Amino acid sequence: MIPPGRPKGEHRRGQPEGTPLSPASARPLFVAEPPALWNQRPAVVADCSVLAALLWAEPAAGEAAALLAGRAVHAPELLLYELANVARSKCRSGVPAAIARAGLQALAEQRVVLHDAELLPTFDVAQSLELSAYDAAYLCLAAELKAPLLTFDQRLAEAAQRHLGSLE
Repeated sequence: MIPPGRPKGEHRRGQPEGTPLSPASARPLFVAEPPALWNQRPAVVADCSVLAALLWAEPAAGEAAALLAGRAVHAPELLLYELANVARSKCRSGVPAAIARAGLQALAEQRVVLHDAELLPTFDVAQSLELSAYDAAYLCLAAELKAPLLTFDQRLAEAAQRHLGSLE
């Protein structure tokens, strides 16, 4: 169909209909758009405890949802393995596999940005703050992004407060 205002039999730039544009005659296409929505939201690093509460509608799910609302959620890639382990633990405690699986599938709706953990900084933070390497990976990511760390783990929260509070 020919758009309104274009003479019949004429293609782009005055060429007959069906004539492809050659690369030499093609004009560059420019696209201007506002920044992506996720780019406009402040970053936050959420650990497994926060996302598990949300994904499986645990008692703290409302608090977790409120903490994550309007934020770009980031986590180290190990989050996937930790959540799979939570799902497996739920099954061992009697939760039907279909419900455990549904929680894992719901993760896609959260649009979490996953990051590789840096081995040596993770070790150094774990060693200096006496944390597991898993917890240190979340803390290192929060430090790298200069973002708050959300957790329901009191020990990690206290270490994060000390570590993140010392950064400039």
